Order: sequence, then C-alpha cells, then structure tokens
Amino acid sequence: MINAEAINKMSKTVRLILGDQLNSNHSWFKTTDDSVTYVMMEIRSETDYAKHHIQKVVGFFAAMQAFYFDLKAKKHQLIYMYLNDEDNLQSFDRNIKSLISKHKFTHFEYQLPDEFRVDEVLKELCKSSEISSSVIDSEHFFTSRNELEHFFEGKKTFVMENFYRMLRKKHDVLMEGDQPLTGKWNYDSENRKKLPKNHKPTPPLVFSNDVSKVLEQINTTDIKTIGNIDAVNFVWPINRAQSLQLLDFFLAECLHLFGSFQDAMTPNEWSLYHSRLSFSMNLKMISPQEVIDKAMKEWESRPNEIEYNQLEGFVRQIIGWREYMRGIYWLKMPEYSSMNFFNNQEKLPDWFWTGNTKMNCLKDAINQSLNFAYAHHIQRLMITGNFALLAGIDPDEIDAWYLGIYIDAIEWVEITNTRGMSQFADGGIVGTKPYVSSAAYIDKMSHYCGSCFYKKELKTGGKSCPFNSLYWNFYDKNEGKLAKNPRIGMMYNVWRKMKPEAKVALLEQADYYLKKINEL
Repeated sequence: MINAEAINKMSKTVRLILGDQLNSNHSWFKTTDDSVTYVMMEIRSETDYAKHHIQKVVGFFAAMQAFYFDLKAKKHQLIYMYLNDEDNLQSFDRNIKSLISKHKFTHFEYQLPDEFRVDEVLKELCKSSEISSSVIDSEHFFTSRNELEHFFEGKKTFVMENFYRMLRKKHDVLMEGDQPLTGKWNYDSENRKKLPKNHKPTPPLVFSNDVSKVLEQINTTDIKTIGNIDAVNFVWPINRAQSLQLLDFFLAECLHLFGSFQDAMTPNEWSLYHSRLSFSMNLKMISPQEVIDKAMKEWESRPNEIEYNQLEGFVRQIIGWREYMRGIYWLKMPEYSSMNFFNNQEKLPDWFWTGNTKMNCLKDAINQSLNFAYAHHIQRLMITGNFALLAGIDPDEIDAWYLGIYIDAIEWVEITNTRGMSQFADGGIVGTKPYVSSAAYIDKMSHYCGSCFYKKELKTGGKSCPFNSLYWNFYDKNEGKLAKNPRIGMMYNVWRKMKPEAKVALLEQADYYLKKINEL
C-alpha cells in the first residue's frame, strides 16, 4: 500500500504563473514543496498580440523577474524562461508541453487567466495533454467571473450602480448594517471640479528603477513597440514593496483631493491626484481588498482632512467599475471584441502615434501617453476616446491603440472601457449614452483651450475647434440609432431647432476636418 507521503514524492507538479499573476499572498505560496515547480515565461505570443508601449513590455518583464527572485529567495522550485532563451518556444502551450516532456511532470496547474484568449489556450492545452491538470482561482478579485451574469440574470440592462451597491453590502464596504455610511451611496456629482487656475498638484511619487538589462534584451529582438522610456529611471513600481509605497503615498498626499479633481485635466501634469495603482493591481502585486482597507483606515484617521466624497469616489472605481468591467468582459466575450454599433470604419489619425496635432487637449494627452504609458480616465474617455468616436474611427483601431499604449491595459479591463464606455460600440451594454462632447465640456474640465491654436467658441471657420462641428456631425449622422435614447433627446431638440444654414455650415466644416484629419 502506498501512503500519502509516498504519492506526494512520486507526483511532480508544474504550476504556471502568468505575467499578471504576481500575487505573493496567493495560497500557492503559503508552503514550499519540492514536488512543485513553478514556471514563468517571457514569450513572443504576449509581446506581439498588440503593438505595446515599450514601458509596458519592460514593466511586465521587470516585475516578473522581481517576483521570480522573491519566490526563489523563499525556497520555491522555479523555472524562468527569458525572452531570448534558446529553448523558449515563445508560447504558453508549446513551452509547457516541452517542460512536461523534459522534466517528466505528472500534473499541470494554473490560475484562472484574466484574458479570454489566454484562457482558451490553456483550456485547449489541458484537453490535449496526456497528464492531469487543474485550475485554481487567482484569489484577487471581489467577484467570480460569472457573478455579474448571475446578478443580472433575467435583466435587459446591466446598471453598474446596482452591482456596486450589491458588492458594498456583500463585502461590508462603507456600510452601516445594510445601509451606506452617511445614508448616501454615490457622491459622483461632487467629484467633477476643475483644477483652480493657480493650483499646483502634489508632485507624483516616481521610482528610479534601472531596467536597462530588460530593455537591452528586448532591443535584440524585432518586437515592435511604441512610446519612450528612461531605462535607468523607470518610474513605475516593479514589485510589491514599491506598489505599497505608491499606495501609501496616494493615501497620504492625494486621497484628500482625489474625488474633487478626478475628472480635472491640465497641461504638463500627468498624475494630478490619481493613485496610478492600476498597473500594480492589474499585475496583482497588491490586491483591491488591501487598497480599499487602507483607504478606509486613512479616512478614519483623518476625518477632518479627508471628506467622505473623496473616499467614496476612489472606492467606487475599485469595487464598482473595476469589478463591473471584468464581469461584463466574461459575460460578453468573445462577441464583445467585434461589436461595432455605429459601423465606424475610419483609420486612426497618424498623430495618435506621435502627438503632433494642433489641438492642445489631444497633443497633451497623447504626448503624456507616449512618455509615461499613462493617462487618467477622463483623458482617455473625453479627449482621445471622444475625438475617435466623433471622427468615426473603427473600434478595432481604437482597441489596438488603447491596449498597446497604456501600461495598465490588459484586455479584460481595456476592451470594456474602450469598446463599451468610450466608443459605445456595444450599443449601450456598458454606457447608457455615447460619451461625446464639444469644446465646452473640455474647457469646463481643463486648462487646454486657452492657449490652443483652435478657438473653443468658434463652431465654423479655419480656427474653429474641431470638436464643435464634429459633435453635431456625429449626432446628425447617427440620428437613426440615437434619437430615441432618452438621455440625449435634448441634443436632438437643439439640433432640430437650428437654422438650416447653420446646420449646413456645421456639417460642411466637419466634412472638411474629417478629410484633413491628419493635418489637424
């Protein structure tokens, strides 16, 4: 008879750790076991599915390597496949099959991936493998993949606010019994302030990580990337300790004004009061639970300095939008990735890759993205996304740009925000209306317009702000699909009451700008 200890010695398990599964608190790592070998891999199938920002590729690899050395120091058995290793077959399935053959592993395990395409690869690998396999939760999110689907079962619409309130109750976040603290669920209406003209935001905490060796390795390949990088002063956190340091900085220096100015924009200020924790959270170096717990403790310790609306706005982004977007992703993929409600077909303007445009708002947002691989949510939604939707850009083009240019962009969170919230390509699954605006909104929330080549107040003419004519052109072009939307009926009332000659002038101006889009 073989006892349990003998079976354990006979068993050889290989466990795959993906590049966005750097969770040192996962139950996998609570004990060390010589019969278990962990494998991590830098592979071309991950660098090449989109044209990524160089900081994104370097950031992932640097964080993965740091995690590998951390696990190694804790005496776990590991195999790390560097990008240029001769035996690296450059895909998860081929590498795992090769390792099983080489090391005679008898069991394969992995954590649930966050991306549909990786999930499919690993499920197919398990089907075709001759050894047993199992999958475990990543132990990161507040919700399971299918929790949103079950919550909205039988419903025609998926209202984020309802999901958010359910999660607040379920996880006892900012609750008093079954009621919200303060008696109010949502303080979004108080979180839309423009930055005062002479207000100087807190300088952001940045790191000086030397990632030159990682960059050198990438530069020996033909991997296509975008953007800029300072390899000896890499500003992003690449391990858990730095991620916690960034969290502590945000709580101490930024939380007290986060809510008020979360939608504000101003030139040459790339961070403002935002946490910039999305990269760390999306790689699972820190968890949403600990982020929220620490934020609540900070608020409790400084009640006279941090107003409740600042905290609630931050909590809503994490337990609300982040979990909601993931739920929509797993409910609607893979169909979601090809939705195109407006049937938009245009190409992205060339200056989306260079920032060389005369429009101040787009110049600032794009150059910031190229320099830091980052822009905050209103820059993404109401500057770059707004313009792309008004210009009729193909959602596939927008997806590829957003997925590539931002360091925190992993498909589960990128595509639902881009194709859904930003481009309304899903026809209203995520957003109740298209998020478009003229220059008036941009001027209301930013300091871009005052020194721009184009004039915010002009609707037509050579110096008129392109957002103005494109805005009305968008509504005119899509009236058949939007006129009955109750949230935008007012805009059609305004449009219908305009004088015919004013309408013609706006549409002609929009047509001119669209034909000259690469010169704007």
